Amino acid sequence: MSRKYKFLNNEGLYFVSFATVNWVDVFIRPVYCDLIVESLIYCKQKLGLELYCWCVMTSHLHLIIRAKNNDPATLLGRFKEYTSKNLVKSIYENSQESRREWMLDMFRKEGKKRSNVTTNQFWQHDNRPIELWSQDVLEQKVDYTHNNPVVAGLVLEPWHWKYSSAIDYSGGKGLIDLDL
Repeated sequence: MSRKYKFLNNEGLYFVSFATVNWVDVFIRPVYCDLIVESLIYCKQKLGLELYCWCVMTSHLHLIIRAKNNDPATLLGRFKEYTSKNLVKSIYENSQESRREWMLDMFRKEGKKRSNVTTNQFWQHDNRPIELWSQDVLEQKVDYTHNNPVVAGLVLEPWHWKYSSAIDYSGGKGLIDLDL
């Protein structure tokens, strides 16, 4: 992995993005998005996650975070491990999921390709952390994150996307309390 995509400053503020394997559109159903929201709230309350900006897209997430314990790699790893197991379980148990067998097969096949995965692989391994070293860079990443659903054609205005912090930046109240 390139030095460009590592947490070099453990005290830093970071923009991270990570996607499902093969960019599978898991997050088109609220039940799976809600699991991500619950997990982010848990990480804030119990694991020292500072969350400044977030957006759940159909196949990936964007976050602006800092770790209170100065170990963002471990914090993100725990988040991805927990959500991976719970999302696969939720898909497995969801009898209404029309794509269930296809998605579970995709996760199993990807898991078999990896020596460090025992059964399923849900998330791609990389996180693409980019340290936000200036106000200009921070604002650019916040705009990028919040405008992602608009660019994807999912909503007309960023604050219309339920699974995002855009509403918080527009004077409203979103699903997760932010560390602004």
